[in-house]
Amino acid sequence: GAGGRLPSRVLELVFSYLELSELRSCALVCKHWYRCLHGDENSEVWRSLCARSLAEEALRTDILCNLPSYKAKIRAFQHAFSTNDCSRNVYIKKNGFTLHRNPIAQSTDGARTKIGFSEGRHAWEVWWEGPLGTVAVIGIATKRAPMQCQGYVALLGSDDQSWGWNLVDNNLLHNGEVNGSFPQCNNAPKYQIGERIRVILDMEDKTLAFERGYEFLGVAFRGLPKVCLYPAVSAVYGNTEVTLVYLGKPLDG
Repeated sequence: GAGGRLPSRVLELVFSYLELSELRSCALVCKHWYRCLHGDENSEVWRSLCARSLAEEALRTDILCNLPSYKAKIRAFQHAFSTNDCSRNVYIKKNGFTLHRNPIAQSTDGARTKIGFSEGRHAWEVWWEGPLGTVAVIGIATKRAPMQCQGYVALLGSDDQSWGWNLVDNNLLHNGEVNGSFPQCNNAPKYQIGERIRVILDMEDKTLAFERGYEFLGVAFRGLPKVCLYPAVSAVYGNTEVTLVYLGKPLDG
């Protein structure tokens, strides 16, 4: 049709007024429209959508500094913490990516992301922006895993629905048991506040691995079930904050 013959610049201008759900529909119209949308991940279409969808703080600070394009920033927002799937004692800050734990005594509180994974390979970054307290766990959880419990415990890894790495004592946790220390080296350095940990979930190999400072720390969990798994964290320290940013497919190397 005539729409398929419109110049890319004109299409880009029109697309820049549309929302993500509408852009997805447009990408299915024809190859020309698909190429116009996905050929340049820093086009005016994605820049405009970023400006409308993401909080100014997220775009102004270094939260998304490891994302190479506007399209990647939009995708990260789609995969951010869910405001509807977290403990009642936490809230997601206005930047859209950071969890704040309220100072509630004798409670462990967690959060899951909006989207889980049952196939493919995925990477995301997590970092604490406040004290860890006695337990600070990063990992994955099914939709059935609880996101709040009494006491100060390793909520992620407390049952067969979640897998976690406690950054405080470097223990791996699943099914209520310690699955060994991690990383498997002598005198492993303690986690430093603000340090970004990269989490790598491979649903084809059914493994969960971690990186720190671009150093691959190894596979932490093997034999993951073929169910939908969500990036998740659990925290105990009052007023501490945790940020999670989805990166997309991991870069091999």
